[in-house]
Amino acid sequence: MVRRGVCTVLTAAALVSGCSFAPPYQVPPSAMPSGFKEARGWQLAQPADRMPRGAWWTVYRDPVLDGLESRVASANPDVAAAIARHDQAQAYLDQAGAGLFPTIGAYAQVSRSRQSDNRPLRGATQPALYNSATVDVGLNYDLDLWGKVRNEVAAGKAAEQASQYDIESLRLSLQEKLAEAYFHLRGLDQQQELLGNTVRTYEHALQLTESRHVGGIASDLDVSRAQTQLESARASVEDVSARRALYEHAIATITGKPASRFSLALTVDATYLPSIPAGMPLALLQRRADVAAAERRVAQANAQIGVARAAFFPDVSLGLDGGYQSTTLSPWLAAPNEMWAIGPNLVMTLFDGGRRAAVTRQAQAKLAENGEKYKAAVLLAVQQVEDQLSQLHYLGNESTKEGLALAAAQRTLELSMSRYRDGVVSYLDVVSAQAMELETQTLLLDLQTRKLIASAALIEALGGGWTNEPVDTLTSTTK
Repeated sequence: MVRRGVCTVLTAAALVSGCSFAPPYQVPPSAMPSGFKEARGWQLAQPADRMPRGAWWTVYRDPVLDGLESRVASANPDVAAAIARHDQAQAYLDQAGAGLFPTIGAYAQVSRSRQSDNRPLRGATQPALYNSATVDVGLNYDLDLWGKVRNEVAAGKAAEQASQYDIESLRLSLQEKLAEAYFHLRGLDQQQELLGNTVRTYEHALQLTESRHVGGIASDLDVSRAQTQLESARASVEDVSARRALYEHAIATITGKPASRFSLALTVDATYLPSIPAGMPLALLQRRADVAAAERRVAQANAQIGVARAAFFPDVSLGLDGGYQSTTLSPWLAAPNEMWAIGPNLVMTLFDGGRRAAVTRQAQAKLAENGEKYKAAVLLAVQQVEDQLSQLHYLGNESTKEGLALAAAQRTLELSMSRYRDGVVSYLDVVSAQAMELETQTLLLDLQTRKLIASAALIEALGGGWTNEPVDTLTSTTK
């Protein structure tokens, strides 16, 4: 009869073991465009996150940058902290997963006791002194009829995946910040070279003006203007050096090194600006780790609703207990001393003042919050891609026009210097032409730096680069 009852309980548990009160999960709909306004032929792919993220910075063909970027993942303390947070999420998932298995415990006790002579209901034949020896092994298994444990595992799995994507997102963000600081630094190196050449040119111009002044051809005003121009250029050299030091310190911190023991040699070689392939599959949601993390947190909140709703139903577990108990140590583990018990346990809260209902509402509100955060992440991702595409496009046009302006400024300077030597114009015309040429050259170098930074920001916005290979459109993160 007992065996039939146990079988009945197990059969009923099997019938309802697939029950879950979590809502059917769906990725929140987002306002994804059919294509990017600034893309000029690019197409959006379906959401997924299977595309590999590699050493995207190698497209700039700079060995120094390659060496610096390789240190971010291994030496940056922020990345290490994110990895530790992921380890915490993995441990929580393991804790939740342990609920899918039975709990087994053991108990043993050997004691000698004396009971009171005046103990209520004490039998006349019961001894005052007696021994007790017990060994017991028990098993308890939560039948999880309402999917509470399974939803806890699903929520923990989603949290662990989100934490992993957080690591990828942080690592990519730091890599992009390193590239940005590096491009700024190299741009300042080129400005230092430009200003160094400018200082030498202005020194020669000052010598020429002083010679003309001695000969009575030029005035004190011309000498003063030439000297002002020279000292201003020398001051600009110091300003560039000060700004370069700040970027060098930032690079040291990102790569996990003390700024006091880090330096980068001055290099004036222009960094290669990669061309972005036209018509490539722009799988935005496949590459953006922050979007994938936001989607996983929606799934986590969805599963937590199932956990909250399951609290309204009884917690049913199956218990099995067996062992030996005797008043003597010999023979102790013998058949007459055998004891066992088996049967289901049911625990249910009948009244809690609305606590469970409040917890359920909280879980539903969390789902709504995470859903809106996911939509915001998608919108931000689209904006960032549009921003950098437009920057590259318009900065390229500006560079072309500024190149023409530089050619005109150089021609103006040549004519002004020639006419000044001939005594046709004052040195003010030369000063103006020199200032215009320096300003145009500086602006061209700045545009080159801004294009490099925009390209790195676009790579970050795309999730770490691009590929021309076909994309698997199956969504891995929503399974």
